[in-house]
Amino acid sequence: MSGSNFWVIGGEFGSMNFHKLVAGSAQVQGPFKTRQEAEECWKQMSEENRHKAGVRFSIVEEPNRG
Repeated sequence: MSGSNFWVIGGEFGSMNFHKLVAGSAQVQGPFKTRQEAEECWKQMSEENRHKAGVRFSIVEEPNRG
């Protein structure tokens, strides 16, 4: 989708059901103009935290409002 912004969001979750973030652990990176840029960031953040089972990151798309 042209004109969208992409964000990488996540952090450490309190349990393995990934419903609630641990206070103070939230991370947001972006905006990225392409999904590919966001995926590169996601890969890096995921790799840096792969030893922590309760950490998860996702890519979200913010549609163009114009």
